[in-house]
Amino acid sequence: MDVLRGLAILFVVLNHVHMRLLIADIPYIADSSKPLIASLFWNGQFGVQIFFAVSGFLITSTALRRWGTLSNVSLRNFYLLRFARIAPMLLALLAVLVVLHYANISPFVVSEKTGGIGRALLAALTLHVNVLQAHRGWLPANWGVLWSLSVEEMFYLFFPLVARFSRSNFFPSILLCFVALGPFARTIFARGNEVWSEQSYLGGMDAIALGCLTALLVGRVHFSRTALRAMAVAGSALIVSILVGLRLTHVPPITDSGLDMSVIALGTCLVIIAAAQTRWKGPRLLAPLLRLGQCSYEVYLTHMFVVFAFFAIFVKYGNPIWSVPLLFVATVVVAAAAGDIVARFFSEPFNRMLRERWSDGRRQLGSVSDS
Repeated sequence: MDVLRGLAILFVVLNHVHMRLLIADIPYIADSSKPLIASLFWNGQFGVQIFFAVSGFLITSTALRRWGTLSNVSLRNFYLLRFARIAPMLLALLAVLVVLHYANISPFVVSEKTGGIGRALLAALTLHVNVLQAHRGWLPANWGVLWSLSVEEMFYLFFPLVARFSRSNFFPSILLCFVALGPFARTIFARGNEVWSEQSYLGGMDAIALGCLTALLVGRVHFSRTALRAMAVAGSALIVSILVGLRLTHVPPITDSGLDMSVIALGTCLVIIAAAQTRWKGPRLLAPLLRLGQCSYEVYLTHMFVVFAFFAIFVKYGNPIWSVPLLFVATVVVAAAAGDIVARFFSEPFNRMLRERWSDGRRQLGSVSDS
């Protein structure tokens, strides 16, 4: 799980460095190399989709482990767990962004065109940053990344309610509806709105729903080692075909129909099944990627500070093309280190403290790393 989350956040960070270079119109790649570069650095959206699938699996499997069945989910404890994990880091980020806005530091100023600072705060706290951007245009990047949190947490706002009060066979049917509607949400339902095609609720919830279904399947069906090996190979092939294949070769039936996001989520879930039932552990060689995955939430919320800082240094010294690889590497390394520090000394201690405070005395609300 952590390897997949680490890959997802790595794609997001690389994508945002690449975007800064494109926005500044810095020609650091030859035309002949653009498809290959895109396959390496233009996969942020796919990274988020991978993360959504992993999230759905982890939340559902953790709920099953804690409460036995989804119909037994404690609404109080579920929401407290989500609050303990999400709120401290989010509130701290919003406080910093408000200060930077009023300090009039350009990359962080929320324009009146998008509704101003008050409207941005309301959107972040009520889980509709994606809606605001679709209607008013792009927010500053540090605010804009919160669109995925809006999609994910809106799903989990209703997840325990539907799981607890729907029949056991009915809940998977609801999840399958989300899976089926995902491609339509990214195409037909978006009605030409580029932002909404990428950031709509239904357009991201299909991957979360697939992750939930994967957890339910893993809990009920035990696959043979041959089947698990085949799933691992097939899932990896699907992920690579989307990340690399679609960048090198345009396939209209997949890309234009919104199925590319569905395919990469499906590939992720196949790998998850193989990893979960074989209890595969990442080798020491992947330790940095594993830790990156463990603090992916913190890296996701803070990495744009690092992107802006290193890009400002890059521009200050005259945009030297030779240093572009260094820009990518330095940004990834420092963003990972910053996220790790924030996780170790802020979000994880707060998470643990809140869970212990809200414990009912018989058992803790769960380990920090579960979800």
